[in-house]
Amino acid sequence: MAIDVERPEGRPTERSRVIRVRDGRARELPDDLAAEEPLEIRLRGESVAVTMRTPGHDAELGVGFLVTEGIVRPADVAAVRECRSEEGDGGVVDVALRPGAVATGGWQRNFYATSSCGVCGKASIEAVRVATAPVADGPRVELSTLEALPDRLRKAQRVFDRTGGLHGAGLFTPDGRLELLREDVGRHNAVDKVVGRSALGGRLPLAERLLLVSGRTSFEIVQKAVVAGIPIVAAVSAPSSLAVRLAREANMTLVGFLRPGGFNVYAGAERVEGLARA
Repeated sequence: MAIDVERPEGRPTERSRVIRVRDGRARELPDDLAAEEPLEIRLRGESVAVTMRTPGHDAELGVGFLVTEGIVRPADVAAVRECRSEEGDGGVVDVALRPGAVATGGWQRNFYATSSCGVCGKASIEAVRVATAPVADGPRVELSTLEALPDRLRKAQRVFDRTGGLHGAGLFTPDGRLELLREDVGRHNAVDKVVGRSALGGRLPLAERLLLVSGRTSFEIVQKAVVAGIPIVAAVSAPSSLAVRLAREANMTLVGFLRPGGFNVYAGAERVEGLARA
């Protein structure tokens, strides 16, 4: 039996402006970002979880989450309703069950819940955002110093050398010296380890440091850096749309696709020394 799905439009990409640096020359160009937004998953109108995702196939995501968590059986799903806020800041998936079907007991958790689908975007994004002040102006960093960071991080990843399967997060001084490295199968965990070590050492906020992460930069990575007071975050891959938005709001410099010979600056280009406009 087919499942009824109400599906609004959701865009998997967002258009933005980026400062692209190649061989020391900077040009402002349009760029496509992978969209990232919060999605609230509900069961019969009751909030179960808020997760970050790229818009698209939200009904499948919601049902898949409930099924893989053992909360509902696939045969019990009757309908899925999706909605979005007028501002486009997030969405809701509400899963309905067939008459007589019940969810597994004990699944209720202390997740954020909203009652109105019309405000789901703002409510959901606030559910995953940690309230904190913008980062301090912090240091400036030379273009050549930035370009050298990925090799320094990679050479220090000893566990990666043995396994080939770990993400790295490195804390650097403005002159490019690696102070702290942590590795984990999850890039978010690696960042948490860096922040946790710094917190245990009484060093927060890290207002004079740079954070480099392997892989892409998500909203969670930027948020963790903001909470830790880190003014410059760089990554060897792309940021998401929500990561860029948060970095701009938080007075942070956000760099992506960092490698020898070039990188993209998505926010806070004023902290990068030596940019020559093409």
